[in-house]
Amino acid sequence: MKVVVIGAGIIGLLTALRLKQQGVDVVVLEKGKVAQESSWAGAGILCPIHPWLYPDSFTDLVNASLDLYPDLQAELEAETGHDIQRIKSGLLIPCFADDKVKHQEDAQTWSDKFAWDMQRLTPTQAVEKEPTLSAHVVEALLWSDVYQVRNPELLRAVLLYLRKLGVDVIEDCEVSQLLEDKASNICGVKTVQSETYAADAVLLAAGSWSANLTQQSGFKLPVQPVKGQIVLLKTKPNTLKHIIKHDDAYFVPRKDGRILVGATMENVGFERSNTVEALDELLAATQKLVPGLKDAQVEQQWVGFRPGSPDGLPFLGKMPSKKGLWVATGHYRNGVALAPITAKVMADWICGAQPSLNMDAFSPNRPMKESIFVGYPKEQ
Repeated sequence: MKVVVIGAGIIGLLTALRLKQQGVDVVVLEKGKVAQESSWAGAGILCPIHPWLYPDSFTDLVNASLDLYPDLQAELEAETGHDIQRIKSGLLIPCFADDKVKHQEDAQTWSDKFAWDMQRLTPTQAVEKEPTLSAHVVEALLWSDVYQVRNPELLRAVLLYLRKLGVDVIEDCEVSQLLEDKASNICGVKTVQSETYAADAVLLAAGSWSANLTQQSGFKLPVQPVKGQIVLLKTKPNTLKHIIKHDDAYFVPRKDGRILVGATMENVGFERSNTVEALDELLAATQKLVPGLKDAQVEQQWVGFRPGSPDGLPFLGKMPSKKGLWVATGHYRNGVALAPITAKVMADWICGAQPSLNMDAFSPNRPMKESIFVGYPKEQ
């Protein structure tokens, strides 16, 4: 069996790995450089942002994915010797009197329902746990068992393993057309260089760029880029002890003392520039939420394009209107968290095994209900 995977982000690469392990002849085609778009740019928080805003089917998918991470980490380190820097940081949400949205009760209900251990901390307890926090915090929610992973290191490990297994991952190879046979089944792809790759199945995992190909093939997949700007701060290691999440910003501490501060939510298409306005907003949020970081140095700033969907859920499965075409895209803010289960489900499915999870909520042609909470942000 031959499969072409379009897109070399974490979804495409990890699915290609699982396909290869099942004996599939697989090739990955990437329009630009491997592992350089949203998979690289993201913060690597292994927990959805405000999961109580999503349907229960989403949490079931997340939990199944997070359960796979320990074995994935061990597998990658055993096969490549590379540390993906998956560490347990805990996730803390500080609450303030002037918060526009009060998450406490919904978070408690969700945590109880899905057995996520959550503590509700008093202001004193919160500052004891995280001394960088503002003294104006009125309560904090703490999930001690939340992990993070360092995205570039995860991607590097998967790439090393793919190379070890002899899988071709081809850069600067943009797919321009899905090829169809006489029965209108997808049978391969054509690139902008006019090369063709025959396949028994094609997996579209091109992130924010997925919609372009589907439009050319006569059907729509509502995936749009949602721009996010991130600022990297430099401090001493262990200055920030937990992942901090608030509606205004999130903060992710790395082992080396660097801290990711993100991220804007901008519906501006593929506009790649960093802006002073975004930098000011993120630094203002830092000053408000974690003033203990006031002496941190601004080291870097970058942009990523999340593959957004109207309801915040990914598109996973086969395209009924195009036999031979499969999609795994639209993961929005949760691609790294959902990568292990996406790769397992899609590889098994393409190879003929039905998923053990109910995937109806993620069908590419599901009835689409836009969500103002987890869908696209308002246009700028």
